[in-house]
Amino acid sequence: MWPNTNETQELLLGAGKGEPSAVNQLLERHREGLRNMIRTRMDQKLARRIDASDVVQDVMLEASQRLDAYIRDPRLPFGLWLRQMAQDRIIDLHRRHRVARRRSLDREQQRGPVLQDKSSLELVAQLRDPEVTPAAATLRKELYERFVEAIDRLEDEDREILMMRHFEQLTNSQAAELLGLSQPAAGMRHLRALRRLRENLGAAAEASGSIGD
Repeated sequence: MWPNTNETQELLLGAGKGEPSAVNQLLERHREGLRNMIRTRMDQKLARRIDASDVVQDVMLEASQRLDAYIRDPRLPFGLWLRQMAQDRIIDLHRRHRVARRRSLDREQQRGPVLQDKSSLELVAQLRDPEVTPAAATLRKELYERFVEAIDRLEDEDREILMMRHFEQLTNSQAAELLGLSQPAAGMRHLRALRRLRENLGAAAEASGSIGD
């Protein structure tokens, strides 16, 4: 869970005054939410090699080093600033992982649709189940491909709000705080994203049916 904005602001004021305890509390209060966010966005192959807690620790170290600059010029809400650093770190780790295992990854990508956007891959990765029975394999593959297509057609902000609400299990108020939106605006964005996802899924199903005919 991400801490309350008012509490975060109080700690930022203390950190700005050079209080070490405020810096420590500020970062520690965001550790759990950051860990959940990172776990959600790491694909299974990468997660088997790198523990999310190690990534969190790297992000915390970077945040502590850059905190003074952030306090002087806070262009983003603090939680969103942390998430941006975490996202950059995850993208870098995925890039290194792809280079290290380029051949095997290339073969895997040839078996399914290529996702042009990294956040699409993050969403799809959460749906993978290594214990799918043979009888369900064909149906799962079809549903997987439909979902890939539907997610890939979403706008970035639609994918992000769906990640927050349905994969990180954030409340509307928490998502609103992180995105710098009012709660009504965050709620409307969420509803719009769900509607567009349903529309995309319907279009993918129709396309699949027409091909089958």
